[in-house]
Amino acid sequence: MIRINLLPEEYRKKARTPFKLVLALVAAVTVNAGLATWWAWQKIGVQAEIESEAASLQTEMDGLTPQVNYHTSLQSESKQYKSREDTLAGITASRISWTKKLDELIDVVNRGQNGQRHLVWFDDLQVTQSTDPKAKVPGSVRAAGHSGSDKFAHVANFLEDLEGSTFIADFQPPAPPEGSQTNVDTTLMPPVAWSFPMSLTLKSTEERLGKPAAEAKKPAAKPAVKPAAGQGAK
Repeated sequence: MIRINLLPEEYRKKARTPFKLVLALVAAVTVNAGLATWWAWQKIGVQAEIESEAASLQTEMDGLTPQVNYHTSLQSESKQYKSREDTLAGITASRISWTKKLDELIDVVNRGQNGQRHLVWFDDLQVTQSTDPKAKVPGSVRAAGHSGSDKFAHVANFLEDLEGSTFIADFQPPAPPEGSQTNVDTTLMPPVAWSFPMSLTLKSTEERLGKPAAEAKKPAAKPAVKPAAGQGAK
């Protein structure tokens, strides 16, 4: 049944909002307010924590920056000195210590067992070395040698000892022994001697740096005797 209120509006009862709706609205507003408060607190708190950590890290970085710059400068200096050291090492390795070489040659000469294996001396010693890396012959050692014995095999013994010594490490193998017998002079000691040339060619820088300091001992070549005029080889 439809009810019609014919009373004037000022005499009518005012409609009230349902209580349950009011409670629902209050609950919704409370929840939203709580969420907004929590979000604001989270945002402000996290931002403050981030800013604090960022400030701490920046302070630590400012303290480490001078040390990092100093370390970088030390690395740069270390590379420069290493480059210089490598350059000097290359120059040193490419050069020959002729004082050391002469000592090694003298050692070979003195290992003749008092003439039982060989008795050798030299009139002169000529050393040449080229600084041009494109030179066909990097250098050489030449000398006029003498063997105080009537046995030419002593010359071969000396060259064999020379080829098996550390002296030869920077040189190409010597040529086969050759020489000529000098005239017999009983007034001299020894009365008989052989003259022979010693000619050694220096290895290139690459060969000297790429091989061990001492090469393996090689067998002596067959002697090539060159008798003096009017005398037969002995």
